[in-house]
Amino acid sequence: MVEARRVNRAAVWVATLGPVGWWPAGPGTLASALLALAWWWTEPSRIAALAAAAAFTAVGLLTAGAADRDLGADDGRIVIDEAAGMALALSGVPPGLSGCLTALVLFRALDIGKPPPVSWCESVPGGAGVMLDDVVAGGLAALLGAAAFALWPGLAG
Repeated sequence: MVEARRVNRAAVWVATLGPVGWWPAGPGTLASALLALAWWWTEPSRIAALAAAAAFTAVGLLTAGAADRDLGADDGRIVIDEAAGMALALSGVPPGLSGCLTALVLFRALDIGKPPPVSWCESVPGGAGVMLDDVVAGGLAALLGAAAFALWPGLAG
C-alpha cells in the first residue's frame, strides 16, 4: 500500500491508468487485454497504433518515475508501460481478432518471460527502466507477429 507520505497523485493516476493498475490480479495483463480489446473493436491503422505507442511512451516517461518513487521500484500497479508495449505489439499484426490475440500472447510472454534483450533493460533505473523493458518487449512482439503473419497468411483468417 502507498505509504503515508506526499504522493504525486496525478502521476500515479496516469501511470496506473486510473483504476486499471489497482486491479488485484494481473493488472499488467488487464491493461494489455483492455488495449487489445479497444484495438480490435476500433481497428485503427498501424500508424495509429505506432502513434498510440509513442504517446503512451512519452506520457509514461513523464509519469512512471514519480509513480515508481511513490509506489516502489517497478511496482506492478504501474501499467502505462504495458499500454505502450501492447500498442507497439499491435502495430505489427493485421487488424482482427487473430492479430489482436497474437499480439497479446506474444507481448505478455515476452514481458513476463523477459528474454534478452528485454531483461537487459531491467537495470535502467527509474521511470525510463519501467518503460524500456515493455517497449522492447512490444517491439519484439511486433516483429514476431509480423513474421508469423507473413509466413502463415492464413492466420489472419
